[in-house]
Amino acid sequence: MPLPFLTADRAFGTTADDVALPFDDHDHWRRPYRPGPWRVGAAALLLLLASFVLIAAMIIAFAGALPGAGLCLGVGLALIFTSLRLLRVGVWVSRHGVRRVAFLSTTTVPWNRASAVRTVQQPVRWLGLPRTVQGQALVVVRQGEEPLPLLTDHNADFLSRVEAFDRAADTIEAWGSEYRGA
Repeated sequence: MPLPFLTADRAFGTTADDVALPFDDHDHWRRPYRPGPWRVGAAALLLLLASFVLIAAMIIAFAGALPGAGLCLGVGLALIFTSLRLLRVGVWVSRHGVRRVAFLSTTTVPWNRASAVRTVQQPVRWLGLPRTVQGQALVVVRQGEEPLPLLTDHNADFLSRVEAFDRAADTIEAWGSEYRGA
């Protein structure tokens, strides 16, 4: 049974995941890749845990122990905030520069301060843990400063997804080559 509505905007068998739409505004910050399954799975587990904690807060509040319910509510809201921040972590690009969003910090490098964006072979952290393995990293070389690693092929977005890492690295390098000279 053919489903023509699935292929109305593109040819059958092609994916439009990484194709920029003509009306996309390059002034807005955007992530040029999708979050990986490890990151999405961890955020989903945190949200599941938050739902249980919030249900416990409601039960405790109905039982009459309001300080305990308030504590559970605070823990549930902290879990929700943590999962949303975890989903926000990654590399974001715009016409203005490249932004690396970590869990507790954000670093923005304007394109005019970046001398190169390239992929290098180096020891990288496995899923952000202290253990390092040999892998690839996309780094932005800043003028007069140390290179800033943006992506690695062993982080939560690209672990076991080499093609996705290559595609994301190529996209960010293309943004860099387009806007560094502008």
